[in-house]
Amino acid sequence: MEDTTISRESSQVNPNLNRNIRAKEVRLIDNEGDNHGVISTEKALQMAEERGLDLVLVSPNQEPPVAKILDYAKYRYETEKRAKESKKKQHVVDVKEVKMRYKIDVHDYNVKMKSVKKFLAAGNKVKVVIMLRGREMQHSHLAFELAERFLNDMSEDKFTLEKKPSMDGRNLVIILAP
Repeated sequence: MEDTTISRESSQVNPNLNRNIRAKEVRLIDNEGDNHGVISTEKALQMAEERGLDLVLVSPNQEPPVAKILDYAKYRYETEKRAKESKKKQHVVDVKEVKMRYKIDVHDYNVKMKSVKKFLAAGNKVKVVIMLRGREMQHSHLAFELAERFLNDMSEDKFTLEKKPSMDGRNLVIILAP
């Protein structure tokens, strides 16, 4: 008696479960994977209850809808587990930003170059910003020269130039993609 109460409570959450199924007929697949063809929903529910399992609509948009006899808690657990696994395999592309000035020292330049290569290898986009302050705006050609030098030094690595060097306010911006 308690088992039916539990399945009724869970069926209130899911409209495609047990007594909440509105269709008069369903295409039934049992827990062994056998296709029983199109039968009435009442008969399918009766078969599910005899086996102590749930009747779940797996394809509610078909005509008639496809229902399966299975343990709903186990089915939900497995679908959530599959969703988590597929989410783990996805890589979110971040845009990493590297800032420098056109008067940058050689060692600092090499460190910035190394970090850009690391970001690109990890599969992230990189936004290289060469900042100009105050009167440095008069020497923007030096920032463009640094950008060209940077791109020439990066030419051995595999990347695509998503945005060519261009002024964005007081900054020169380059965007690289892996």
